[in-house]
Amino acid sequence: MAHVYDITYGTVKRGTDNLVIIDDSIVRGTTLKRSILKMLDRLGPKKIIVVSSAPQIRFPDCYGIDMAKLGDFVAFAAAINLLEENNMEHIIDEVYHRCKEQLLLPTAQMVNHVKDIYRPFSPQQISDRIAKMIRPKDINAEVQIIYQSIESLHEACPNHSGDWYFSGNYPTPGGNKVVCRSFVNYMEGRNERAY
Repeated sequence: MAHVYDITYGTVKRGTDNLVIIDDSIVRGTTLKRSILKMLDRLGPKKIIVVSSAPQIRFPDCYGIDMAKLGDFVAFAAAINLLEENNMEHIIDEVYHRCKEQLLLPTAQMVNHVKDIYRPFSPQQISDRIAKMIRPKDINAEVQIIYQSIESLHEACPNHSGDWYFSGNYPTPGGNKVVCRSFVNYMEGRNERAY
């Protein structure tokens, strides 16, 4: 990892320059927090801006990419954190009960209630919380996260509609079943795949 984000020392004016890095996606945020941000902070930038070419990954995948646990996603953790901070835990409980009810229905009738976890907050609020969560306490630089929007993704890839990890709009009813089961697993403390 150190070689991927290596930079020539002396190219950043300490305490003055901002450093922008581009990542293909930010799923868990652990690599940024544990190594990349610390390594880049040694250069002394005033601010580190992480630009993600993908929107916030908010929902599990069940069509080939092994991303089945909601609790692994930093965007989900940020939304839960914001709900708790704003005394909105009732939304978490309501979504849990709705998801449990969904799992009793035929798959074709299920809907994605996990979208309600994100609904009270703008994408910017969630991005700001992610930046706060992944910033190591022992670095000096300010950290900002900028995600591509879902709208700009659609504009960039007009003939490709696979955006369910970002939007929660699954192309098959099985996706809704996976997201409901994933949320129930999260709430019940089961660290297991949802399919």
